[in-house]
Amino acid sequence: MSGGGELIVSQAVDPEIGPGQPHPDAGARSGRSGRRRSLWGESFARLIRMPAASISLAALVFMLLFSFVGPLLTGYTGDELNLPIANHIPTMDHPLGTDEYGRDVLTRLMLAGRISLTIGIASMLLSLLLGAVLGIIAGYYGGIVDSIIMRVADLLMSIPGLPLLIVMAAVLSELKVDPSSRIYIVMLLLSAIGWPSLARLIRGQVLSLREAPYMKAAEVLGLSAASRQFRHLLPNVMPLLIVVATLSTASGILSESALSFLGLGVVPPNASWGNMISAANNLIDFQQHWWLWVPPGVALLITIAAINVFGDRLRDVFDPRMRK
Repeated sequence: MSGGGELIVSQAVDPEIGPGQPHPDAGARSGRSGRRRSLWGESFARLIRMPAASISLAALVFMLLFSFVGPLLTGYTGDELNLPIANHIPTMDHPLGTDEYGRDVLTRLMLAGRISLTIGIASMLLSLLLGAVLGIIAGYYGGIVDSIIMRVADLLMSIPGLPLLIVMAAVLSELKVDPSSRIYIVMLLLSAIGWPSLARLIRGQVLSLREAPYMKAAEVLGLSAASRQFRHLLPNVMPLLIVVATLSTASGILSESALSFLGLGVVPPNASWGNMISAANNLIDFQQHWWLWVPPGVALLITIAAINVFGDRLRDVFDPRMRK
């Protein structure tokens, strides 16, 4: 800084290029800076460079196509009875054999995946919506609103989730609820026990963000509370929501499978991976009819493992401490 107050900026001169001459890489540099990728673009680029993330994502896409498109290609409906070929070993016509009613196991495996994935994804979306809204409200307003929401969440989190689901599903069985309606009720039950932990995570994030300078600026500009919460706070907690949502999907699929395995979740004639694995409860089926319970077990294993690995890689990508 000179005595007259002028700011003197020193410029490095390339010894091979005279002063005042443009650097040959200047255009490329400005182009790169002008096309600077966003956080989402950089995160996606880092994600696809991870072999584990790419493999798990490919497995998830395959399971989605297998479950939602596959039944259209097999030529069977999954509920047509053919008793003369009941419990038949795998053949060319039935690659995974038939069950005790002569139904094609491969088609039922696909339809079961459709139901299990739908329940897992739908319950995740409901718990995500409820947990995100309540978490943002609790963290932003604090005080009595925060206390009420968090005490309700603490109450639900103090009750073991699976035993609570078993009791409520047993009540549904006692009331003889229609099998088709049970699918939707199971979704609501899973989302009801899933939102408290998510709300607590979001609340913690909001508590650290609500005092940020940009939030103070938004308040000074006169933006409404709803606008500050859902236009400014919500985008900043979105990476956390994505990671938690991915892992919550796996939890929902596992919980539904456990209930269906016990005969308390999705019940026949609807198929899910859980109630298909329940064939292993029968000693004869367990020893002699492996094609009834091994395929759904493998499908469940692949799906849960892929979701968990993908969720872990997402956490690595969005966690600033993991960035180099």
